[in-house]
Amino acid sequence: MTGVLVLNGPNLGRLGSREPDVYGAMDHAALTTTILGWADELGLEAQVRQSDDETELVHWLHEAVDARLDVVLNPAAFTHYSYALRDAAAQVTTSGLRLVEVHLTNPATRERFRHTSVIGGVATGTIAGFGFDSYRLALNALRP
Repeated sequence: MTGVLVLNGPNLGRLGSREPDVYGAMDHAALTTTILGWADELGLEAQVRQSDDETELVHWLHEAVDARLDVVLNPAAFTHYSYALRDAAAQVTTSGLRLVEVHLTNPATRERFRHTSVIGGVATGTIAGFGFDSYRLALNALRP
């Protein structure tokens, strides 16, 4: 099976309780279960991780490069300003791997500060605005 690392950034561990009118009512555990099911259906072996820590996310991206894993990344708030995360994401794509940037909402329809992604320029592609289905679409793009 093809491996894929699904990484979720800050505050996504609070899904279901943080602004459910914006991010939905399902929690991160439900997201993880859903992603693992979709991955299995697509012939992918997914690992799903979440951290509020920028350093940990950078290390996981390095791990993806070393293990030769494609990545689905929801950088959350780090989308807009984390050059450290951007540089680690660039290592994924310049290593011949794929990285799909994912967002539950469409940042372009939200506050102006959310309109810029420092990750998008180095990602293989970006999927945004489809809620949990954004992950399904990303996994589908990475299927073998």
